[in-house]
Amino acid sequence: MFPTRRSFLRIGALSFGGLSLPNLLEAQADSPTQSEINCIMLWTEGGMSNIDTFDMKPDAPAEYRGEFKAIASTVPGSPVCEHLPFMAKQMHNVCLVKSIAHTESGDHAAAQHYMLTGYPQRPDPSGQPAGSTVYPAFGSLISRQKGWRNALPPNVSFGGKTTYMGAGYLGSAHNPLRIAGDPNLRDFRVDDVSIPATLGNGRSVRRRSMLDNLDAWQADVEKSRGQLLDRSVYYRQAFDLLTSPVAKRAFRLDDEPAAVRDRYGSTREGQSCLLARRLIEAGVRFVTVTSGGWDTHDNNFNRLKQALLPPLDKAWSALLDDLQQRGLFSNTVVLCAGEFGRTPTVNGAAGRDHYAPCNVIGISGAGVKMGHTVGKTDSKCTQVVGRAHSTLDYAATMFRLLGIDGTREYHTEDGRPVLVNNGGEAISEVLA
Repeated sequence: MFPTRRSFLRIGALSFGGLSLPNLLEAQADSPTQSEINCIMLWTEGGMSNIDTFDMKPDAPAEYRGEFKAIASTVPGSPVCEHLPFMAKQMHNVCLVKSIAHTESGDHAAAQHYMLTGYPQRPDPSGQPAGSTVYPAFGSLISRQKGWRNALPPNVSFGGKTTYMGAGYLGSAHNPLRIAGDPNLRDFRVDDVSIPATLGNGRSVRRRSMLDNLDAWQADVEKSRGQLLDRSVYYRQAFDLLTSPVAKRAFRLDDEPAAVRDRYGSTREGQSCLLARRLIEAGVRFVTVTSGGWDTHDNNFNRLKQALLPPLDKAWSALLDDLQQRGLFSNTVVLCAGEFGRTPTVNGAAGRDHYAPCNVIGISGAGVKMGHTVGKTDSKCTQVVGRAHSTLDYAATMFRLLGIDGTREYHTEDGRPVLVNNGGEAISEVLA
């Protein structure tokens, strides 16, 4: 008697010592694009205060400008917060964008969807209802369109629990490989690329042989089921990841000189950024590093200067330096973004609340016109002055930089056709 589909999936889930990657590894690329541009995204989860960091208003009244002083950066006329001294020396390598606004929502979930996918969760320009559709994040689109390289998954994520970092309607095959551990800890390890000692390479090889035997049964029973028919391919990719010398080397942070690790900072953010560089160098295409705690409704200034800005300052600036020194800046885009900015006025708890009309993001690297600012806000940081750009424009810009085909059409689970980018225009001032 043949096993059921459900029992077959259980067998598959156990085939590699409790491997947690089966759904992730269903990543079959579309016809890959020729571009080999990679991306590291620094995600400031919760919403970084734009007016206290990169869009300061030193001449505004105290209730707007807050407690921090502005310091000069390497770009004349673009001061930054005094608690970002390393990034002040890197601004010639950054394009600041202040013109992206999504005024429809200051809700975390909706705003995260906007900024991680580029798609609004509201009726799209064609009139189709989009509220119940979760769109794929940038890394998942790269996974779909470009696929694996060097036996490494295309899309990896460090930290954070944001729902909309995943593949949405593309399916779990294109979700990121999530690394939950803290790379700054001495006992850091990645279970998904480590064969448990109790299993060993020999048993893993035998289990792969068992999978080969199951293939014959699968081909006979599931000829009409493409998803399950291809599952053996995904498990072979899992095996390759487990046993790949390239993958194992990429995750060995101890191989880095102490001076390099110190430059990034002895923090989760710092060592995650260093590991992101190593993964990009090894063949991963898109890495997200999440920095949490930016939802500063209270005690905004102490939290920023003590806990939030110093790790980001060191990690981001070191990453830009390192990519340049290793010749990776010409084929890597670095994006720093969050779901929205914070209110221009300080509230009664010495905090700032959600504020969708004004935000600031930083883009660097391949194809980016660096060392200038796109767009501006008014004297109190209450609104964008002049042309504002939608998140569809922002997504179109990222797709242009990353070589993603935004005109591709995919289908939701219920069969509805959806364009990757529905009407967005790349922001020309960002592009070199």
